[in-house]
Amino acid sequence: MDSFRAWTEIDLDALAQNLRSVCQRAGSGVRVMLVVKQDAYGHGAVAIAHHALRCGIGALGVGSSQEALELRQAGLQAPILILGTVVEEELPACLRHEIHVGVHAVDRCRSLQELARMMEVQAHVHLNVDTGMGRLGISPSLALDLLREVHEASHLQLAGLMTHLSAPEGGHCPSSHAQIALFRDLVEEARNESLPCGWIHALNSAGLFTNLGVLDGLDGLDSGSQMVRVGIAAYGALPRHLMPPDGLNQVMSLRSRIVFLKDVPADTPVGYGSLWRAPRPTRIATLPIGYGHGLPRNLQGWDVLIGGRRAPLVGRLSMDYATVDVGHLDGVRVGQEVTLLGKDGEEELRLEDLAHSLGTIPHELSCSLGRLPRVFVGGAEPFLPSQSPPLEHTKVPVQPGSPAPAPGARTPSRS
Repeated sequence: MDSFRAWTEIDLDALAQNLRSVCQRAGSGVRVMLVVKQDAYGHGAVAIAHHALRCGIGALGVGSSQEALELRQAGLQAPILILGTVVEEELPACLRHEIHVGVHAVDRCRSLQELARMMEVQAHVHLNVDTGMGRLGISPSLALDLLREVHEASHLQLAGLMTHLSAPEGGHCPSSHAQIALFRDLVEEARNESLPCGWIHALNSAGLFTNLGVLDGLDGLDSGSQMVRVGIAAYGALPRHLMPPDGLNQVMSLRSRIVFLKDVPADTPVGYGSLWRAPRPTRIATLPIGYGHGLPRNLQGWDVLIGGRRAPLVGRLSMDYATVDVGHLDGVRVGQEVTLLGKDGEEELRLEDLAHSLGTIPHELSCSLGRLPRVFVGGAEPFLPSQSPPLEHTKVPVQPGSPAPAPGARTPSRS
């Protein structure tokens, strides 16, 4: 956009296409929860969540009560689950707004029961079982007793039973299969006692795209009992070793513009520390984007796209600026748009490739770039079937509410 020095472009059509791929991979009847924590991994949680619900997604996952309440204030009425822990002072607001809470311990369940009783509401809870993450969650050996206690509680509704896979390789790692085995054993034990489990969810993007099965082999439990929690795959940036053969559509593009051009002779140093020197007479383009905007300071060996043509970043990235060698390109001009991530013509620069080159993961980069202004494009035609209402496993059914209207998708936003 003309008023921006650097910005991200968020393609809502790409999001919808990825969600269709996720739903197809999850299978018929399996509910999909879109994880929108950390501002939807830097993509803009409110706009992303609105469009996902228009596309038929049935639930949202966040990391904190603040994120959940912001979505409620933005008019989103679908089930929202706080995947992390909630501090005591935040619980009344969560219950008032019918936000689902992940619970990890006996004490929290009991305090929620008492608070819900005093407020005369039902608390929707998802029991988090620690099968191997070692972070949050109750031990599998104690989980069945807690399931019984929740089932007997007058003001607790068990909306789900969940665990969190620790291996970023998903089904390619033996520990994931061990975690799933523990989780399935618990589900089977609960089933044998006729204890409701609500939505049963363990798979994240890595688990889903490596074909892990949660309830395989458990008779009497159909796909309608299952849910998958998908984050980075929906945004089209799975790590390279997990990307399906047909790929995913990158939702975030990163763009800037040329603010200065300078012709320099051979051996001219560029950037802090003079780490790069011109190998020949060339032209240097300066871009108003740097590590202060979310790019990693150690970014090296990466090309940008100018008019669909590649040009290398050179010199050390500074807080506010990056420099590009454009001596081999004709017609480059001040004000011209530059793509650092995304498509330009026939070329595309992928977030997962940049992450791999830096020894990190796409999640980290997209979250860092979330501080930039955003421009939303697309989003006119969702094409996913709406998901069915949640299972009425428990005393008071959880009502998802109607999907919220789409935001002004083509309007620039600084959110």
